[in-house]
Amino acid sequence: MNKVGFILKDYLVLLMILGLALVTAIIQPKFISPANLNNIMRQFGPLILVALGMTFVIVGGFIDLSVAGTINLVAVVTITLIDPLGQVGALIAGLVIGSICGAINAGLILTSGATTQAEALFITFGMSTVYSSLALIYSGGSTFHFWDLKEMPNMFEAIGAGSVGPLSVSFVIFLGALALLWIFHTKMAAGRAISLTGGNKTAARLSGVPIERSIVLIYTIAGFMAALGAIVLFSRVTTASPVIGAGFETNAILAVVVGGTTLKGGKGSVLRTVMGVLLVILLNNCLNLLGVSSYMQWAARGAILVFAIWLDNRKEVQGNQL
Repeated sequence: MNKVGFILKDYLVLLMILGLALVTAIIQPKFISPANLNNIMRQFGPLILVALGMTFVIVGGFIDLSVAGTINLVAVVTITLIDPLGQVGALIAGLVIGSICGAINAGLILTSGATTQAEALFITFGMSTVYSSLALIYSGGSTFHFWDLKEMPNMFEAIGAGSVGPLSVSFVIFLGALALLWIFHTKMAAGRAISLTGGNKTAARLSGVPIERSIVLIYTIAGFMAALGAIVLFSRVTTASPVIGAGFETNAILAVVVGGTTLKGGKGSVLRTVMGVLLVILLNNCLNLLGVSSYMQWAARGAILVFAIWLDNRKEVQGNQL
């Protein structure tokens, strides 16, 4: 394939984003209204945080379907701890719970001897059910609201609806997380070891890469970021339910793969994931503005995921032929 073809494939997501935004703005001028752009910025927060954590899992050669269950559990526990522990204590507790869920996933994968993405898929799917069940048991199936709390959750309201200049607080949180994770992945030995682990586990082990530590690290990061996403999510909607995280695992995987991280592991970037999330958010927003039914929106997301996987495989095949 010529150089132009490779450039088009490398920047296909960006071209799709620009094309989608341009067509929608022409058909529906409300798309570029300040209110809608602010809405897009706020929707960006929860999904991008979960997707950034998922990036490390997929780059490491694994998958994580437990993030939805983690979000459910963290959301209901955190909101109910605001009164007894205070807002800062509840926030810390939620992040710790998410990290523990990720570490449990890693422990199960390591102790079971799972080394493939398929094995990790079923293990984390099972743990998602466990975490969601714990959320249901803990909450009694109830939905919790900010107005039910004795203490006014000012900090969480600021996270959900506050602004820092022209940027929402959740967007600022995203920027901080992105910067830290990018530095970790590209500048630190532990971050680079994750890519080596995903590229070839046997070669990485023979090279002295601590595979077990990398697996624990990627799942702990994924759990922490899912918890952070849960906190931003329930802060934005001001309620927490034991099913609030439904669908986040598929959307996060969609965003990571569409952004250009290969499902085979070893190659990927948090910066590319940002483009993938932006495409997913814009797609939902544009289709809503155009009045497309939710069923067709699910079909569109599925088609984009299939196309991204097909394109990823084609790039690898053509790269091997050169």
